[in-house]
Amino acid sequence: MQKQEQTVIVVGAGPSGLSAAACFTKQSIPYIILEREDCFASLWKKYSYDRLHLHLNKKFCELPYKPFPPSYPPYVPKKQFLQYLDDYVSHFRINPLYRRTVEVAEFDEGAQKWRVEARNGDSGEVEEYFGKFLVVATGETSDPFVPEVEGLSSFPGKVIHSTGFKSGKEFEDEHVLVVGSGNSGMEIALDLVNHGAKTSILVRSPVHFLSREMVNLGLFLLKYLSLSTVDSLMVMLSRIVYGNVTTYGIYRPKEGPFYMKVKYGKYPVIDIGTYTKIKSQELKVLPEEIESVRGKDILFKNNELHSFDSIVFCTGFKRSTHKWLKGDDYLLNDDGFPMPSYPIHWKGKNGLYCVGLSRRGFYGAVADAENIANDISSMVQNL
Repeated sequence: MQKQEQTVIVVGAGPSGLSAAACFTKQSIPYIILEREDCFASLWKKYSYDRLHLHLNKKFCELPYKPFPPSYPPYVPKKQFLQYLDDYVSHFRINPLYRRTVEVAEFDEGAQKWRVEARNGDSGEVEEYFGKFLVVATGETSDPFVPEVEGLSSFPGKVIHSTGFKSGKEFEDEHVLVVGSGNSGMEIALDLVNHGAKTSILVRSPVHFLSREMVNLGLFLLKYLSLSTVDSLMVMLSRIVYGNVTTYGIYRPKEGPFYMKVKYGKYPVIDIGTYTKIKSQELKVLPEEIESVRGKDILFKNNELHSFDSIVFCTGFKRSTHKWLKGDDYLLNDDGFPMPSYPIHWKGKNGLYCVGLSRRGFYGAVADAENIANDISSMVQNL
């Protein structure tokens, strides 16, 4: 078994892992990154749809020590964001070890080090790594989740998760059901309608509709006003701009949009045109959950039956950290999110850390990365 030792072992080479790597480089802390895919930022490079833009203004999405070029628009499109990441990796000379799937990570009490076993996807061999510190950077969006639906295997058309969707042009003139009403679901539904698909979206939960301008205003006001005050203002503005959403089969949550983001990690829908399509009936809202699938026919729990050619599940992700991280009953729960409350969520015991799991987007990951690097630097200097 091949063995390698380094001060810090980082698991995951998404934007969170890259942020941590840059911060370690700035503080001259040696590290290695283990990444199960064959590239960094694989969710962006391989599993995101073509029309994707950053949902927040670029000033909230910059990684540590490298701002976006001034020429970039406020809401950076996928192609430019990938160029930014390429430049970022080159600038900080980040060289992840690719196709390394971590199978076990546990703290060796005797050696006082973390021992990580990772399978090399090219050779098939299990490699062993040792480090004083372990950083979990596998992210909030690591494993696509599709719910179990009775009879789904009988559906003859295309069934994909949002990670397999590229463009609505593949679905022109088809009847398409989008399951899930988060930002990905709403944006994919808009793309489908724009490309001539006869689209329905399943909105199972209450949602807040906010414009980009409202979100920017809210983030600015949170520096000066309480969260409840900002939420009250956001709900009022949303009612003024979007009117009575219940007319279209949509309901607003009882809790405010920023409160829900902090407590549950649930973003408001940042509307970029989807609501107009809902109002015009070009996008049909189905408020009931699926009961069962019978071939092309889908039965909903209100006994309505609709026929579709394709289904796109925008049903989010699960995390699999608990399968390989052993002996951790204090930092991450079974769903892969931190148990300690923000802002002390990023630090565990025995040199264990997590980055990018605070449900605060890129700016949360940046803060985590900086905190972790500072903490490790202070301990390395005292060794």
